Amino acid sequence: MDQPSKQSWWHRNWKWVVPVGCLAPLLVCGGSIALIFVFVFGVMRSSEPYTEALARAKANPEVKAALGEPIEAGYWVNGSIDVSGPSGTAKIAIPISGPKKSATVYVDGTKTAGKWEYSTFEVAPDGGGNRIDLRSQPAK
Repeated sequence: MDQPSKQSWWHRNWKWVVPVGCLAPLLVCGGSIALIFVFVFGVMRSSEPYTEALARAKANPEVKAALGEPIEAGYWVNGSIDVSGPSGTAKIAIPISGPKKSATVYVDGTKTAGKWEYSTFEVAPDGGGNRIDLRSQPAK
């Protein structure tokens, strides 16, 4: 009797090995890039300039009137924060929005001897309009 010849492992499994072999490196690279983004945005969101800017914007009556309540922060924070011990710099733009309108909080600060000093701390409504200075207002 004729027995069917036994096929090789490759011949039996190539239909799933090829797609998995091509997709696995793409998924690993994509996952690595996503983790980097999550880490960077997490560090920026936990920084003192970011939290201070958001607290001041949410507490400011002019910002509340312009945007409405509740005021929420957007996901894509732009800029950079560089801190080394008791000194550092921050130049960030934080998108915020309320039910009426959206805006961007601009922060430009320098950390010296462990204390942040801000040269720019203002809310710029999208679509133009007067900017709201937040430097003189303490965070609540």
